[in-house]
Amino acid sequence: MQTVHTQNAPAAIGPYSQAIVANGFVFTAGQVPFNPQTMELVEGDIAAQTEQVMQNVAAILRQAGADLSTVVKTTVFLRDMNDFAGMNEVYARHFGEHKPARSTVQVARLPRDVAVEIEAVAVLLDR
Repeated sequence: MQTVHTQNAPAAIGPYSQAIVANGFVFTAGQVPFNPQTMELVEGDIAAQTEQVMQNVAAILRQAGADLSTVVKTTVFLRDMNDFAGMNEVYARHFGEHKPARSTVQVARLPRDVAVEIEAVAVLLDR
């Protein structure tokens, strides 16, 4: 197993890695809408928060040797399922025609009371 770290995504704020590479796959930790340079929450609606989350996920995948086109599964955690449409619009724009398997769940609370958290599993790119 190999740990993944990039300064282009928020640093881990606990005893975990941004991602782990194992057996040809990348497993990201859940990403929340923190600006990686300031480690502050991106203010705004669900679209603004999802945009930052997707940028964070993409940065980690790039560092690991994958990208959004190689994602096979995501899990989306929402504070409020009423935010689904706003999240889904940004999510779909980032993935384009690629449609990985996905689970979306509403949760009682997320770290630092953010509105959205997303984790991904991707296949490594052939290099």
